[in-house]
Amino acid sequence: MILNSKISNNSTTYGRNVITLSNIWKKYSAINVLKGLNLSAKEKDFISIRGKSGVGKSTLLRIIGLLEAPNKGNVKLFGKNVSELNDDQKSALRLHLIGFIFQFFNLIPSLNVLENIELPLALAGTKKLERKKKAMDLLQYFDLASLANRFPETLSGGERQRIAIARAVTNNPKIILADEPTSSLDDENSALFMELLSQINKERDATIILTTTDLYEKLPTNKNYILKEGRLHKAEEDTQDPLGRYEIRLNKNGELMAGNRR
Repeated sequence: MILNSKISNNSTTYGRNVITLSNIWKKYSAINVLKGLNLSAKEKDFISIRGKSGVGKSTLLRIIGLLEAPNKGNVKLFGKNVSELNDDQKSALRLHLIGFIFQFFNLIPSLNVLENIELPLALAGTKKLERKKKAMDLLQYFDLASLANRFPETLSGGERQRIAIARAVTNNPKIILADEPTSSLDDENSALFMELLSQINKERDATIILTTTDLYEKLPTNKNYILKEGRLHKAEEDTQDPLGRYEIRLNKNGELMAGNRR
């Protein structure tokens, strides 16, 4: 079992908080990057966290993904305080319940596409024939089966990022963390990527948290935050942008808007 008998990658947690962060502080050297940050996310939430480079977006995702611990504060996943878990339990939770999508794809160059997709299944102990079938099924689901025997260096940026999405959902995770995933993609591939994430959110009941430096891009999210001065601010609260020249808010259609300060 990952956390307890009621939690697995097939569990139903509708309406429950999947992620709860309370009073999170994180310091590097003498600099506090996160300062009493709070966040809650329910199953099927699709959340954007926007902010300029260096404000702590990646740090926040690493804390949620159990790759780092806060200096202070409480992290709960699926209602469980993760400070009570040992390293093996945290590793098992990451493997089975959390999927990561990175800015620079992080595909293994010596493995072909099919083998890259298989990797999380292999780490989870899935038998060879079963994991090959599951990996190929995923490639077909994402319309990528023709790339199965290609190596990462032969793929375009858009193809690599789509492969990274497929790998992230291999073990059917309940949480997907995407760290500035479109920063190296052109507009067309960025739009396709967002369509795929939205599809995963709806069809696989995954909670998705995505970070971006673009304050104004319209995204298929249901919650939008700006990370500034170590804390999250809801976009609809007329939070200032980092340059202090605009106000950021949501209009009645759910679009993030920027305007001159009043």
